[in-house]
Amino acid sequence: MSDEDRSAMAAHAASPDLEPRRDGGTPAVADAPAGNWVDLYAPAAWRPYLRLARMDRPIGTWLLLFPCWWSVTLAEVSNGRPYPDLKMLALFAIGAIVMRGAGCAYNDYVDREYDARVARTASRPIPSGQVSPEAALVFVVALSLIGFLVLIWFNLFTIMLGISSLALVAIYPYMKRFTYWPQAVLGLAFNWGALMGWAAVKGSLALPALLLYAGCVLWTIGYDTIYAHQDTDDDLLLGLKSTALTFGPDPPFWVGSFYVAALLLWIAAGFLAGTHLVFFFGVALVGLQMAWQVSTLDTSDPKNCLRRFRANRDVGAAIFLALLADTLISWWAGLS
Repeated sequence: MSDEDRSAMAAHAASPDLEPRRDGGTPAVADAPAGNWVDLYAPAAWRPYLRLARMDRPIGTWLLLFPCWWSVTLAEVSNGRPYPDLKMLALFAIGAIVMRGAGCAYNDYVDREYDARVARTASRPIPSGQVSPEAALVFVVALSLIGFLVLIWFNLFTIMLGISSLALVAIYPYMKRFTYWPQAVLGLAFNWGALMGWAAVKGSLALPALLLYAGCVLWTIGYDTIYAHQDTDDDLLLGLKSTALTFGPDPPFWVGSFYVAALLLWIAAGFLAGTHLVFFFGVALVGLQMAWQVSTLDTSDPKNCLRRFRANRDVGAAIFLALLADTLISWWAGLS
């Protein structure tokens, strides 16, 4: 770590805004939603680690979880079942929570020197001194072990598929140092569940799962480009790269293009898996929501970008509900 970085970290740690409160707690992270459950209810000693795992910002967990649930349900549509396996949905939910937490903690460990120099991230647990880098790594290992205990409940093919994703997870935090497309690597890593859900049901992969995964990757490039626009000025100063910088003056065109391509791939995946009209109607509604994101996007306004990024939780919920409705209605109507 350079002397400049140490000075920045020390300045942030010494800032009155980051001093421990008299109740033994610490103030909220700057970019966390106000009044989140971690700040209000979690024991003071747990808060730094819960913040490190982004438990105060569940949007990332939802975005990681929904492709898993989509994939499980899409596989059950192709099997003609009336609903997905609830135990499997629960296992993926637990896995998404702990592995998203592990990924965020690892990302913060890798980026700790950069985070200390950016106003939006300087109050995070590592740069603010709430959690040491060594303790953060121990936390990553602990969460990963829990994730492994969840993984071994699945079939052998799914276990091996899950382990194979670790290479992408490991390299992702370094990508913004070398490529203007770190969002593509994030998409590849973050949406691995779109493959694993199908594999957990079927014991193998097939074209619908691959198309679903490809669509999810493009969806992630779109919404994370929106998110990255919060940090473009800081990224330029620090020499970091992103698609937000690559796309220049017309990000709505690029984000919209990725969204349209994602929708088409999801439609193709559904068609090949045997979905019916209700699913395609759900995808059409999602397209309208994505059109709202793109048409109202103001990349010069961080709050505007954050709201549209978070709106992708609604995209995930709508696709899942459309698939769930498809299984139930098709079974009831005797179409399965």
